Amino acid sequence: MGSERVEMRKRQMQVHQEAAASVLQARHRMGNTPSNASNASNACCFCWCCCCSCSCLTVRSEDETIQRSTLEPRTEGTTHCEESPKPTLEDARSWTMSFERVMKSAAGRGCFRQFLRTEFSEENMMFWMACEELKKETNKTVVEEKVRQIYEDFISILSPKEVSLDSRVREVINRNMLEPTSHTFEDAQQQIYTLMQRDSYPRFINSSAYTELMESLEEPPPPSLPPMSPAI
Repeated sequence: MGSERVEMRKRQMQVHQEAAASVLQARHRMGNTPSNASNASNACCFCWCCCCSCSCLTVRSEDETIQRSTLEPRTEGTTHCEESPKPTLEDARSWTMSFERVMKSAAGRGCFRQFLRTEFSEENMMFWMACEELKKETNKTVVEEKVRQIYEDFISILSPKEVSLDSRVREVINRNMLEPTSHTFEDAQQQIYTLMQRDSYPRFINSSAYTELMESLEEPPPPSLPPMSPAI
């Protein structure tokens, strides 16, 4: 088992080196060749393997790793969708029908993202949304830069916002990194969508945050009229 893991790490390291070389060659063709120092930095952006020889292990401060693990648990009551458009009552009710309804609604995505924040899994929504933005991009140079940024922010194990992906999807990403496109993370995005749908969505619908949101959207009953005095 140990030898298989070593071989897997070697393959991963080779793919990362090829991915970094591919991006650097693309930049060279576009006349945007970075300095040697930048080359080293960019190559490390593609590293998610636990290779001891990788210099980027020393780049990130240990505080980033410690900060997330030492945060106090957040209470559900902090989720009120303040950072998103306020949903209508009809919109919010429709979220119970399917996860797709939540994700198609701007207010739904905002409220769900704030709920994920209370569970320390907001990076799942952030990654999904970053992939959606990437799909809209057509400029090759911008696509390559966004792909690199998404990889660094959500795929690299050095990132505090790393999303949970299985080895198969990670290998697909590594192959795609050789020729970055707007669909480089398509398999990963689908896997994270499924994870949110199966795991976080049911808890969101049954949470006090959702209940409180519905109560705030319910129209208050009309005030009762005072009894009419008899005519004289």
